[in-house]
Order: sequence, then C-alpha cells, then structure tokens
Amino acid sequence: MARSLDGLVLSPVADQAPGQVGTRTRFRYHEENGRIWADYAGGDVVCGHLVGTREGDRLDFRYVQLKRDGGTSSGHCLSTVGELPDGRVRLDETWEWESREGSGTSVVEELPAGALLEGSDV
Repeated sequence: MARSLDGLVLSPVADQAPGQVGTRTRFRYHEENGRIWADYAGGDVVCGHLVGTREGDRLDFRYVQLKRDGGTSSGHCLSTVGELPDGRVRLDETWEWESREGSGTSVVEELPAGALLEGSDV
C-alpha cells in the first residue's frame, strides 16, 4: 500500500475544462483510520471539499465546489493511489459529476517539497 495522504498537498498535472480544477488548484489531504478528506482551491475553484474512504490503495469520495462565477457543482470520484519513481504520491482518478452531465479521468500528483502554493488558499 502506498503511504498515507495525511498532510500532503497535491495538484492536477493538466487542466480540465474551464470552471473545473486545474494545474493551479491545490488539494490539502488528510487521512485517519480509512477516512480521507481534503480542502481545495485555486484557478476557477474558490473553495472545494472532498470526503470519503480509503481501502488499500483505492479512494472513494464525493466532492463539492464553489466556482469563481458563483456556481456550485458536486460529484463522485474513484482514485487509485500510486507512487512516482521519486517517491511522491500520484492519484489516477475516474470522476463523474452528480450535479450536472459529464465524467472523465484525471491525474493528481503530490507537489515536490518546498513547492509554492501559488494561487491557493489551501
């Protein structure tokens, strides 16, 4: 099993569609006894939260976010936790909106130590 997500800051490796998370979005994860949660912000997202569970290297969580245009959206995500060659954590994600149409995949990686949390309140 890959290491704990607790205290890690992760960011998508590519931008999604406008109004969604992107490379300027920062997720600050917490993990305890199989429970995971995170706060996120940056780019088009003013404030976002996710909450769910971890079983082995599999995450199952729901997310909700407030965008800069005032809109809100929510969805469900399944992620596989892996490790990059340099030891950083990588999440391979499959997500689906529940508040609107749409689904997709994304990759989120732990930021290198000392990386600037630019554009984020997280």
